[in-house]
Amino acid sequence: MAAIGYMVAAAVLGMLVAFQPLMNAVLARAIGSAYGAATISILVAALGAIVMALLTGTGEMSRATLSTVPWWVFLAGFVGTVFVAGGVVIAPVIGGLLFFACVIAGQLFGATLADHLGLFGLVTRPVSALRLLGIGLVVAGALVAQRG
Repeated sequence: MAAIGYMVAAAVLGMLVAFQPLMNAVLARAIGSAYGAATISILVAALGAIVMALLTGTGEMSRATLSTVPWWVFLAGFVGTVFVAGGVVIAPVIGGLLFFACVIAGQLFGATLADHLGLFGLVTRPVSALRLLGIGLVVAGALVAQRG
């Protein structure tokens, strides 16, 4: 797939992710618990991941292979849990647009840090004035959205 195809696919995924905390908020209102809704959402995600892994292959998930992975790598799943639960609580209060503008700003800060330091095996890409300007524009957009 050409780069443009991946870019379009990423944009579609982004649009779907924008709906996730809002859908989970509907569930939270129905059951009366934000964290209960997050639990249900994560269980459905786990089932979906299991089905996808069974259909496409699970790779080498042996105890021997998994024991070679640093312990902190497994915290990625907890990060997902915090994101889902946080979205259920925060998005209904500040709205979908502002929630995701702030999430994207945070993602850009984190990605810039990861690039700059070469974290997680990334090629080092130093922070530049233009990169910081780009992040600043997203933060400015979040502030504009908050006022609107």
